[in-house]
Amino acid sequence: MFPPDIHDLAWKVVDEYTTQRLKIVTAESCTGGLVAGALTEISGSSAIVERGFVTYSNDAKVEVLGVMPDFIKEYGAVSEQVATAMAQGALEFSLADVAVSVTGIAGPLGGSVTKPVGLVYFGIATRTGTLFHYKSQFNGDRDDIRQQAVREALRLLLSVVGD
Repeated sequence: MFPPDIHDLAWKVVDEYTTQRLKIVTAESCTGGLVAGALTEISGSSAIVERGFVTYSNDAKVEVLGVMPDFIKEYGAVSEQVATAMAQGALEFSLADVAVSVTGIAGPLGGSVTKPVGLVYFGIATRTGTLFHYKSQFNGDRDDIRQQAVREALRLLLSVVGD
């Protein structure tokens, strides 16, 4: 279902998290569950995928993940603040050890001068206190942008536990 490079990255994540006995939760907006989908395509992923949240709407980000409405109003749904809050909320509302979040503009509509199509923010939160965000600017059509975001989310999950 996924291209070979995404499949390989997902396999590495599942292998590494299985070895370290860590569980993952995803909180996805523009990827619509593709990160969780890439992980669960791998046999044995049930040992490491604790759950996934698809919070495409602003209301879902607030209601399901506890993102502060003021963050969305002040910074926009596509922002480092919201990506970080999504990861923290996913961790809080799960039994996972590591949370990854993705929020962005996949296009072809929705972009602006300050937030162009392809802008994607990621958040990582861990039970051990790691918390960071990451910003990427991807190119291509909607499918390209979403696949690039999945690749980056998987790489970030690997970076938390070492490769």
